Amino acid sequence: MSSEATVWPSTVEDENTDGVTVDSREPATPASSPGGGSESAGARAWIPARRSVPRAAFYGIAIVGVAALLVSLPLLVTDYVLSAILVPVLALALAGVGQNLITGYAGQLSVGSAAFMSVGAFATYDISSHVHGLPLLASFAFGGVVAGLVGLFFGLPSLRIRGFYLVVSTLAAQFFVVWLFTKVGWFSNYSASGVITAPKLSIAGIDLSSPGGHYWLSLLVVVPLTVVGRNLVKGRIGRSWMAVRDMETAAAVVGVRTGRAKLLAFGIGSFYCGVAGALWAFAYLGTVEPHGLDLDRSFQVLFIVILGGLGSIAGPFVGAAFVILFPVALDQLGSALVGGSVDPGLLQNVEKIIFGALVILLLIKQPAGMARLLHIAWIRIRRWRSRQA
Repeated sequence: MSSEATVWPSTVEDENTDGVTVDSREPATPASSPGGGSESAGARAWIPARRSVPRAAFYGIAIVGVAALLVSLPLLVTDYVLSAILVPVLALALAGVGQNLITGYAGQLSVGSAAFMSVGAFATYDISSHVHGLPLLASFAFGGVVAGLVGLFFGLPSLRIRGFYLVVSTLAAQFFVVWLFTKVGWFSNYSASGVITAPKLSIAGIDLSSPGGHYWLSLLVVVPLTVVGRNLVKGRIGRSWMAVRDMETAAAVVGVRTGRAKLLAFGIGSFYCGVAGALWAFAYLGTVEPHGLDLDRSFQVLFIVILGGLGSIAGPFVGAAFVILFPVALDQLGSALVGGSVDPGLLQNVEKIIFGALVILLLIKQPAGMARLLHIAWIRIRRWRSRQA
């Protein structure tokens, strides 16, 4: 009897088969067996490489197609869709990414995202007002850096406290920032109403004051920051965040500098929120006041993260799209059912009830959120198509 054990591979989903479940029913041929020399090994190595070429080409074409569609959207949709849907979705999604870095990946509970958005908006306005000729993107980056430093400061209590007490600490940031911008007139250039207006939106001499320009500006800011955020969570910093989130004591035992990881999460997440606040104020609203980014906005960003998916970069985009589109769909549905306009107060109450129920349901049944549900649906569609083929 042969001394070599026959290996029967189990049913696995191979990455080189476009998601098709491969059920191998033939024993693997050992390299030392007849016919299992270098030639057959080379053939086996060539098969996955040959299969990966069409898949790589498909993904390349898909990425180029999606990029072309996103850039050309201002030519395909109305100004209302750009101004009232796409721009706020991008701004809130970016704020959701920042919130997710703090809460979803690092596990630090925070309800101060709107405060950091407000800091980013006012810092961008102040630097553009006092430093003439500064490029627009540089002023956005400055606003994000200031917001990151403020977030770093309010994240210091996370070195000692956690849970509910940390929520109270970040809640203090929300009230303090609103009070500061209301009482100190320098931040609003001594405006009597405390309202700040958008600086000139242009890049390299290209005017971006139109709805299409606002959309392109938002896209130019959000896409690179999203890619950077994805790379962060896939790298060493992201692994340290997730280690702290899952079990802080064990993370410290294996050598993770937990305090540094927490502060990095607050600093980087607040930077994202600050840039999102600048986009929200200048690309979407065109103006903002200290009370415009209040506690309600912080809860909205938190709901976006929970609905879209905690610990996911794609989740905030799904959650932001749902939060922006759902009230529009609800209004249209209400008008169709009653045959006329519906009381806005009633629609807001219904919207809050549905949002609350969805948050509770997702936290219980699917903490990964809507992004995970969409991913599962996509996998099942691919498997169904493979069975039909």
